[in-house]
Amino acid sequence: MDELTFLTRLHRPGLIVDVGAHDGLLTLPLARLPGARVLAFEPLPQAHARLARACAGLGNVTLRREALSDAPGTLELALPVLDGVPQEQWASTVKSYAGYGARIDTQRVAVPAITLDSLALAEMAALKIDAEGAEYEVLRGARQTLRRCRPLLTLELEERHREGATWAVPAFLDGLDYHTAFHLDGAWHPIAALDRPRMHRASPDPSVFGAASERYVFTFFAWPRERDAEVRARVTTA
Repeated sequence: MDELTFLTRLHRPGLIVDVGAHDGLLTLPLARLPGARVLAFEPLPQAHARLARACAGLGNVTLRREALSDAPGTLELALPVLDGVPQEQWASTVKSYAGYGARIDTQRVAVPAITLDSLALAEMAALKIDAEGAEYEVLRGARQTLRRCRPLLTLELEERHREGATWAVPAFLDGLDYHTAFHLDGAWHPIAALDRPRMHRASPDPSVFGAASERYVFTFFAWPRERDAEVRARVTTA
């Protein structure tokens, strides 16, 4: 089960927030859903420029250059550079990439940060977060919005980027009466069923390939408990 399938099957017209939009891999297809409006956040300057070109002319897409966090201010975005090639999809505000060996250099970019709550959104149908370890801060800064709007959530959580993320984020969402799960072999599994040694092991070093668990589960889905029956009825197969 991927994020686009989940969000498409459960789509309701309204606002979709894409945190960590990068080149628009999800922004663009989400914008094509009936009645959808997309608010996309991408703080990495070069990625934001490409995203702006890709979204040119789309009246239902709004782009923001800020990072989302749990407090306003300025954050340092660390961008690892492997053998001279920037690894943009590893850019993180919570991971430094210090001490990863001679093949890794790090570019550091100061980016503005805001909270999602500061936007006082009137409604939000869905929220996708891919923030390379900063998912907890993004959600903390969206607490009031989650309580008010009750959106669907898709989350990329990886222990290799933030130790404890697969415990802390579901626990935070549980306090907001959200159920967090992953989809595997055509069925939903609660986060408690995640066998991390067998299903969630990978190197935190962008220069190390392989050595991952046989099944690497890192995409998680969360929904308000009051929508549990609907989600399970409408999203039952891979």
